[in-house]
Amino acid sequence: MVQGVPWFLPLIALALDAAVGDPAWLPHPVVLMGRVVRPGERWLRSTRLPLRAGGTVLALLLPLASWGCTWLLIRLAAGVHPWLGLAAEAWLFSTCLAARSLAEHALAVYRPLGAGDLAGARRRVGLIVGRDTEALDAVEVTRAAVETVAESTCDGVIAPLFWGLIGGAPLAMAYKAVNTLDSMVGHRDERYREFGWASARLDALANLAPARLSALLLALAGLSPGALGIALRDARLHPSPNSGWPEAAMAGLLGVRLGGLNSYGGVPERRAYMGDPRRPLEPEDIPRAVRWMWLATVLGTGLGALALWKIA
Repeated sequence: MVQGVPWFLPLIALALDAAVGDPAWLPHPVVLMGRVVRPGERWLRSTRLPLRAGGTVLALLLPLASWGCTWLLIRLAAGVHPWLGLAAEAWLFSTCLAARSLAEHALAVYRPLGAGDLAGARRRVGLIVGRDTEALDAVEVTRAAVETVAESTCDGVIAPLFWGLIGGAPLAMAYKAVNTLDSMVGHRDERYREFGWASARLDALANLAPARLSALLLALAGLSPGALGIALRDARLHPSPNSGWPEAAMAGLLGVRLGGLNSYGGVPERRAYMGDPRRPLEPEDIPRAVRWMWLATVLGTGLGALALWKIA
């Protein structure tokens, strides 16, 4: 229920993410989810269920379990003291937001790239993208980083924020389970085409509204109707029903063209161009994209808190 989400909860969650991020010494819920997926996959594949049915069971069970565990932890903490329950929910909500982590990983690409260390930049960008990076030049490394920042503005920040505004930390955590499953099994290769079918479609459905909101928030952050126009024009060209929205909006904000030829496991794949090439991509576009991501995040969080306050 929306009425059950305190209006200030998203503000506290974002502040925690910005200030603390994901400390290495603290077990992260998404890491725990990932450790469950592989044993669950092996067990379901060993049953007599058809692959698509087994994958559907996993696609439903992990988000439900993530929701339930989060709800139970908050209830247990609230049973000790209401303020402890609020603190637990704020912390759990903050772990669903990845703004600081996204910024750190993108800037870790920018620093060696700006210093002329192309090999180091390739290694760093290889940690955050799925494409082959060994032969990328400086422009392509920049494009890979900017596209990742844009896409992750949705699934790393705006989408969990969106679902958290509706159902608090439990629903945000359920979304993270959906997103984790998509990244691990929602592939189109021979192994996962059937087993990952439900995970991929559930993730597409969960990101349907957040992706479009991400484009709108990026355009609002830059006071740029043109960026929204480019998103409306080019987003549909992306092979994903959702990723094109924030990517096209980011291209419009930066005044560059994204998309082009990528390679995955040695297999080239051409992605449609997004945006107008008013100027060439340059390394400085990485920190620019990070700033737009932060502005859209703060704007979305503020508007979401205001909506909850008005509803309460």
